[in-house]
Amino acid sequence: MIKAYIDASTKGNPGPSGGGIVLVGDNLYLQKTVILSTLTNHQAEFAVLIALLEYLIQKEKTQETIFIFTDSKILAETIEKDYTKNKDFIDYLTKIQELLTLFKLVIIQWIPENKNKGADHLARQALQKSLKLQNRRQ
Repeated sequence: MIKAYIDASTKGNPGPSGGGIVLVGDNLYLQKTVILSTLTNHQAEFAVLIALLEYLIQKEKTQETIFIFTDSKILAETIEKDYTKNKDFIDYLTKIQELLTLFKLVIIQWIPENKNKGADHLARQALQKSLKLQNRRQ
């Protein structure tokens, strides 16, 4: 079993974005930052989930039970319902649905922000990296 905590951070809406991932499991503790492109805050939350799933696939963790914790109610509800009307989320949801077919069991759950501080901190670090990259390009 792996517990994954995810969060995103943006500056502006839309704006430069970053994500944070904390993985906890048997003999596993990983903190990961994810530099994202210019996104809305909600799009960034979806993008971090995709980054998490792709990472777990790359590390051959698809046969493990994965508990994903997010402080984004929109993300958790969209994945739980397996449906969205929001055109900004449709492509993300389609990609997530495709990736989820590769896993044995994934459970996503909303948690309050104060229970997601580790992923939040990493998301803020990733945002700072994203801002530095953007400043170098200008």
